[in-house]
Amino acid sequence: MLQIPQAQAITGDNAPPVAVAPLTKRKVTSTVQEARIRRVFVVAGFFSVIIMGLIVLFLFKEGLGLFSTVSVSDFLFGEFWYPTYDPSDFGILPLIAGSMAVTVISSAIAVPLGVGAALYLGEVAGHRTKEILKPAVELLASLPSVVLGFVGMVVIAPLMQEWWDIPTGLNVLNASMMLAIMAIPTIASISEDALHSVPRDLVEASLALGATRFETLTRVIIPGAISGMGTGVILGMSRAMGETMVVLMVAGGAAQIPTSIFESVRPLPATIAAEMGETPFGSEHYHALFAIGIVLFILTMGFNLVAAYISQRFHQKGAATL
Repeated sequence: MLQIPQAQAITGDNAPPVAVAPLTKRKVTSTVQEARIRRVFVVAGFFSVIIMGLIVLFLFKEGLGLFSTVSVSDFLFGEFWYPTYDPSDFGILPLIAGSMAVTVISSAIAVPLGVGAALYLGEVAGHRTKEILKPAVELLASLPSVVLGFVGMVVIAPLMQEWWDIPTGLNVLNASMMLAIMAIPTIASISEDALHSVPRDLVEASLALGATRFETLTRVIIPGAISGMGTGVILGMSRAMGETMVVLMVAGGAAQIPTSIFESVRPLPATIAAEMGETPFGSEHYHALFAIGIVLFILTMGFNLVAAYISQRFHQKGAATL
């Protein structure tokens, strides 16, 4: 009548381990795989850091050789860039001014349009409209820069000369427009992804409390996505700062400090691309071009750090608002 011994026999030490061993083996295998994947990621990260460090080391090694004959102040604040004259002038202030001019103006064009496109695609456009416009925006990002430069040189430049009666259409405005076209898809795509990362519960709660769609957009969605949108703006503006082919083709190539958006300029990347192929190895001109690369690297890095700090501040304010 008593069943206790049988129950003890089933659940006691003599019971066969039916499921424990396979589960333990599967867990050990998963842990080993995770450790291997983690090692691969660590190696890839260190490899990227090492490659970047070697590039920076080579850049500084070749560029600092110029300053044995040219002072830093004359290089940074000199107003004349005549590297092939005798004596040579290695002043890059006009080149820096040209880079800043096209970057600022292109950002002023691209940021409102890119963010506006992201807001429309993410929160306003219907499903059918979004299916058409979003691939078009992403396709625009895949256009080669040389194609945009060719369009600016062959199409936009003559139109500018005809409409505004200016000496040349290869100027600051033309280059800024082409750079803005290149930056808009990056800003729009990343900003839209940031908008979708905002929890839908917050949006529904705002609408349930009686807020309009516009109030929800400006007080809930944008503050919640401001950090990601700032990242998109940073990447778009960084591309405008470091772009080479477009500014080489449509900026005009004049090493001068611009006083008008219709004047030709020669940004830093265009100078390196145009002159490096014809420069004797080891000459002052050669080292000067690498020194320009150092300046461009420092400007881009400083710009990214400042923009990242501003984005982080906006993220904190957005989190506090939510």
